[in-house]
Amino acid sequence: MSSSRHRISRAALAAAAAVSIAVVPVVSATANAAPARPTVVLVHGAFADPSSWNAVAQQLRDAGYTVVAPANPLRGLASDADAIADVLNGIDGPIVLAGHSYGGAVISQAAAGNPKVKALVYIAAFMPDAGENLGLLTARFPTLLPIALRPALAEGGIDLTIDKGLFRQFFAADLPVERTTQMAEDQHPVSATAFVSTPTAAAWRTIPSWAMVATEDQTLGPALERFEAQRAGSHTVEVAGSHVVMISHPAEVTDLIEGAADATD
Repeated sequence: MSSSRHRISRAALAAAAAVSIAVVPVVSATANAAPARPTVVLVHGAFADPSSWNAVAQQLRDAGYTVVAPANPLRGLASDADAIADVLNGIDGPIVLAGHSYGGAVISQAAAGNPKVKALVYIAAFMPDAGENLGLLTARFPTLLPIALRPALAEGGIDLTIDKGLFRQFFAADLPVERTTQMAEDQHPVSATAFVSTPTAAAWRTIPSWAMVATEDQTLGPALERFEAQRAGSHTVEVAGSHVVMISHPAEVTDLIEGAADATD
């Protein structure tokens, strides 16, 4: 009987040792695992669609990031921000949120109060404060864009596009003529209400931000972009590009977004 008990005891000890040997490496590996990379969400601006981010999105995916480029409805700041906020709510883990042009105003409101958003990146973008509509903001730093805008009656109000003959000059002067001709034909109208809507939040006041100033931008203009970035305390770079700098200089835009992502680790 005593011999049997010794055999059982030795067997139990051997099993326990085997379990502890198997468990220890797993716990250690988990403890030392690198934090998950944030998901990068890219929000386009007026007159555009998600394809404007294609080159940047591909470079980020090649670098190992998960990238989401949702459609910005362009129907008004409040509803557009709600649509992007819904996208953010459906993403697990940390987020780096980037916006171009009008998309900057959208992300500033959409990210407010969302703890998953760790960094905001503004590419030649609007960065309004709460209560500061885009018309008021641009009036401080006028550009020639208003003469290029063309209004048209639409369901529920007025839509704006850029005159096709002026599109390249004011929007994308550093892209080939063939490309800008097609972009002018394919542009997506934005509701005029987007420029008179009053933002209710400015997420850049609580979330670290990065900004790219496009020094050849004829749409927003570098003076406005510098003012916004300085006011927000953004990590700022300048690139000699047109308003669509994410198309003409995708590598520089990708580098800025990756820098923001690295800072969230």
